[in-house]
Amino acid sequence: MNPPDLIFDVFLQPGDFYFGDRETRVRTLLGSCVAITLWHPQFLLGGMCHYLLPGDRQNTKDRKLDGRYADAALELFMQEIRNSGTHPSEYTVKMFGGGNQFAGQKGIGHQNIPEKNIQTGKKLLLHHGFKLSSHHLGGNGHRNVIFDIWSGYVWVQHVNA
Repeated sequence: MNPPDLIFDVFLQPGDFYFGDRETRVRTLLGSCVAITLWHPQFLLGGMCHYLLPGDRQNTKDRKLDGRYADAALELFMQEIRNSGTHPSEYTVKMFGGGNQFAGQKGIGHQNIPEKNIQTGKKLLLHHGFKLSSHHLGGNGHRNVIFDIWSGYVWVQHVNA
């Protein structure tokens, strides 16, 4: 599928979230963080989140959703899906990241954030009715991720540290 004439290029920083239409390319750089991409093949819309931590225990209905946390990032996706009149089962879902940035060190006790990020993301996707179609998770090093919403293609470059 050819790219549109005008491409809106979005770079996500940690904690950022984007959902948009077919004229968009979304990029990010991941370490221990996780990115999830959603793509609707019929309407050519979708988005990406870049979360840092598994959950926001202090997240309440009175506060703005904080995309730094997996649970809030998924809720942001759900809001966009409701607004577009679509359903989670209609999306192609991919997940990336959760890399260990300190290969020589083991997680201390229950502080293995990359693994918690991965497991929490998978559980939340299932909980919201999404089916994971592809992933590149764990290991060492970082990943560059590029997602073209007009085609649904996601490119990943994994730099193993």
